[in-house]
Amino acid sequence: MLDYDKEADAYDATRGGEPRAAAAADAVLGMVPPGTRRLLDVACGTGIVTRRLAAARPATRVTGVDLTYGMARMAALRLPGAVVLADSRALPFPDGVFDAVTSVWLLHLLDRPEDVRAVVAECARVLRPGGAWVTTVDKAAAHDVGSDIDAVLAPRPRRPAPDAAPLVASYAAAHLLHPAGRARFPGRGQGRSPRRTAADLRRGWFTLLPPGDPRTEAFAARLEQLPDQELPRPEPVFSVRAFRKAD
Repeated sequence: MLDYDKEADAYDATRGGEPRAAAAADAVLGMVPPGTRRLLDVACGTGIVTRRLAAARPATRVTGVDLTYGMARMAALRLPGAVVLADSRALPFPDGVFDAVTSVWLLHLLDRPEDVRAVVAECARVLRPGGAWVTTVDKAAAHDVGSDIDAVLAPRPRRPAPDAAPLVASYAAAHLLHPAGRARFPGRGQGRSPRRTAADLRRGWFTLLPPGDPRTEAFAARLEQLPDQELPRPEPVFSVRAFRKAD
């Protein structure tokens, strides 16, 4: 797991910046019901997407929440007075107070199924009947674009995807959240190049391949043998799912 306090200042620049945030916000907003008065963005990170949600819906009161101080500090600069430091597994809000809840690039970070279930349960709890929960799913799979980089990395060890769409749907159903739509959006600026991917491996960005591990170095060395070291391969395409809470 990355140290998001240390990553906060450079996070946006290494994750596609404003173009990726715009694509994400557009996809999410397409599934947030018109007339939404209160929206909670869970794991808002630096607030780069949250700010766009708020700007696109000026009549909506948007609140961001994040566990990491460094991220929440960045988000608070973008949305003064609207960011709360808290754990998404225990949200500090009463039941049923939000018309919509969003969680963009959160569930894939959770190591244990019980943590994913806890987050889904909390999103459902603070959502009013008839409200919408919108979340990204299958994030790791989105990065497999069929490139030569993917071919090199194919044998690497992987953990089961905690944000696999069928799993998320089953956890949602347990809390009376029913499928209400889906969308896809491009990860602008996130096409991987061999050199950058090798560097990311050595930084520990790939689960189960820690920095300094001989397997990590073996994969990095193979990546460094690929042609066009600085050329980004195709961008990932991320998936979003919407769920509606039963009345």
